[in-house]
Amino acid sequence: MATNKTPKKSWRKRTLAVRSGQMRSAFQETSEALFLTSGYAYEAAEEAEARFKGEIGGFQYSRFGNPTVSMFEARMAALEGAPVARATATGMAAVSSVFLSSLKTGEHVVAAKEMFGSCRYVIETILPRFGIGFTLVDGADIAQWQAAMKPQTRLLFLETPSNPMLSLCDLKAVSKIAEAGGARLIVDNAFASPALQRPMEFGAHIVVHSSTKYIDGQGRALGGVILCREDFLNEHLQQFIRNTGPSISPFNAWVHLKSLETLDLRMRAHCENAARVADFLAEQKKVTRVIYPFRADHPQHNLARVQMDGGGGVVTFEVAGGKAAAFRLANALGLIDISNNLGDTKSLLTHPETTTHQKLTPEARAALGVTSGLLRLSVGLEDADDLCEDLDQALRAA
Repeated sequence: MATNKTPKKSWRKRTLAVRSGQMRSAFQETSEALFLTSGYAYEAAEEAEARFKGEIGGFQYSRFGNPTVSMFEARMAALEGAPVARATATGMAAVSSVFLSSLKTGEHVVAAKEMFGSCRYVIETILPRFGIGFTLVDGADIAQWQAAMKPQTRLLFLETPSNPMLSLCDLKAVSKIAEAGGARLIVDNAFASPALQRPMEFGAHIVVHSSTKYIDGQGRALGGVILCREDFLNEHLQQFIRNTGPSISPFNAWVHLKSLETLDLRMRAHCENAARVADFLAEQKKVTRVIYPFRADHPQHNLARVQMDGGGGVVTFEVAGGKAAAFRLANALGLIDISNNLGDTKSLLTHPETTTHQKLTPEARAALGVTSGLLRLSVGLEDADDLCEDLDQALRAA
């Protein structure tokens, strides 16, 4: 590789998003190279032996190391303020890898019940198969976190803002509970992205992302990222990834690497549009509830302002008339798409009860506030006036 510029500690987020982690080849390309290769050649058998022994650096196999993937990992680490990062095939591969690489029979997890349905499945269904216990708590109630801790608790897990109710957890308070109990705090930061929130600044030990969402930003490629400290990587994660292979494609890593260059700009626009749409929805008679972290009526508005640099691109709202009204509204939309994805440049509407949270029991959905009339809107980068006009005519149809 040619000599590369070393990032300065004084560089700001938008500069890091463009410049950090870059490795140039001898061709001195300005755009990061895409290395579509599964394996690597060695100059001699002795070199291969030394690499496998860890005596010298260098890539061995793209299941656990690739130049393009390494650039993506380095840039994500720079943006999150994390010591190291490892990319995975999906966001759920990232979440599962953290749990399965570090937990064993008899150990215990505490998690906020306000989370994505697949995360709940891993905690409630998969982990108990291996004799790993769990306790679910109200993430906003610090006393519940404290009461749930046991001597065998090893990991605490939360999403903030959560999916789909946009509830928040006090990162600093929960991280202190984890530290006192000899456990690690994992934070799913997919809804905020490192452009709006950096959990390690508040004491989190591990951060996970579905880079499929705002990191990619255009609904093109799947991916996930785990950000952590060196001790967790060396003691648990690296050997798990090397031997089980939840690997991201170099192509997908390249797509997400290039997307990071515009992450800050895109998130600012998502926040601006989402705030406009939230205010519009709050004025509509058929809308019974609007949830957006930076609105003054959000119950954790003050915490959101402390932890986040913006309210994010997701607005959750409820319409009168239950599922029938929610479906009529969704089907009447002319601009906004119906989709269970989020974080796209295109605005996407989801009915959580029948999609992302469909596998939960009715009681579990009720406890979370996921009602029949609830809708999650991932606000895209279209003109906010066009989005409001589309919602206006759809609300009339509902």
